[in-house]
Amino acid sequence: MSDTPRVLRPNRAQLELRPTDLEGLLPEDHRARAVWDFVCGLDLSPWYDEIRSLEGEAGRPAIDPAILLSLWIYATLEGVGSARAVGRLCEQHDAYRWICGGVSVSYRTLAAFRVSHEEKLDALLTESVVRLVDAGLVRMDRIAQDGMRVRASAGAASFRRRTRLRELERAVQKRIVGLRRELEADPAATSRRVQAAREKAAEDRRRRVRRALEQLRKRSEEKKPAERESVRASTTDPEARVMKMADGGFRPAYNVQLATDVGSQVVVGLEVTDVGSDMHQLAPMLEQLDDRYGELPTEALVDGGFASLGAIESAEAQGCRVYAPPMQPRNADRNPYRPMRDDSDHVARWRRRMGAASAQQKYKDRAATAECVNAQSRNRGLWQFGVRGRLKARCVSLLYALAHNAMRSVALKQACAEAPS
Repeated sequence: MSDTPRVLRPNRAQLELRPTDLEGLLPEDHRARAVWDFVCGLDLSPWYDEIRSLEGEAGRPAIDPAILLSLWIYATLEGVGSARAVGRLCEQHDAYRWICGGVSVSYRTLAAFRVSHEEKLDALLTESVVRLVDAGLVRMDRIAQDGMRVRASAGAASFRRRTRLRELERAVQKRIVGLRRELEADPAATSRRVQAAREKAAEDRRRRVRRALEQLRKRSEEKKPAERESVRASTTDPEARVMKMADGGFRPAYNVQLATDVGSQVVVGLEVTDVGSDMHQLAPMLEQLDDRYGELPTEALVDGGFASLGAIESAEAQGCRVYAPPMQPRNADRNPYRPMRDDSDHVARWRRRMGAASAQQKYKDRAATAECVNAQSRNRGLWQFGVRGRLKARCVSLLYALAHNAMRSVALKQACAEAPS
């Protein structure tokens, strides 16, 4: 007899056949199911109307837009911002596989979908709010607005002055001419695919330099004549601007403006600007809300960075009461809540209102609403855009807003169901 013990050792190379279905992979309360229900409740007909593959005719079927939108909203909630990463998860992760439902989705399709439908995503944001208003879950009577600086996909070294941009433009043009001459002189010098890739890269470089020159011209017009020579623009993301960030540093960024309903914390308005200051952002947001919903909120809560007298005058004249702290006067003896001699009637009422304890108590809801929503966006990865250009950055921001509203919709409906009748 042998003294060697007999044991069952693992054999990880053996094949197993397991009967499974995608529906059984996720529990009933899984977040992916909530996202799918949210997306299916939206009107996606603008996407379906653009599909040219029709029943009974030739052509490969298109991927259901509901799948692509659900994938991006779920990925946003999970903090995944890369199309390649989402593409891999669609093959490996049960939640993403459940959303796909056996449909193969490439990362290129995901990348194109994310940044190609800015108007449609904007319309979905409006629809997501209107549905909650109709259900009595959002009142839209009081909003809080705040700005959030998000890093652009550009480095500080990509910002150059006019002289350097002109030099780059001439160098790129020379490079393109050289590539075309090389192909004409000896077509076999390199493969056409490599040659085409080089020429495409040079054309893209020239296009970005020209856009940088255009942005530089616009920014120069905003400066004093003595300051125009120091204006710079990025050759990587020409629309990005250097802004002061929350940590006090200066980096290329965009300013994401969010308007949030105070009672429900649902995002009701969104804009992405290349202006680092919040001073003139209140009036455009109120105009956007009027366009979206046909009426203005009765109250707007903003911090001191928004409190320009012109914006307050405009909002108050339209019937929207502004709650914002007045700037502290240089003279410490002067009461900031006392109207000044040249104040209009609307601005004077705003100053007196903010001096009341009830207004200061109401103003506290701003931080609990706007800054809370901003913090959740940060927690989901909104620190730096992985795309370039303001419109593409707005598409990504709209996905964050839709993802946030999807979860708020679930929470509000659950709270309504649990509330005593």
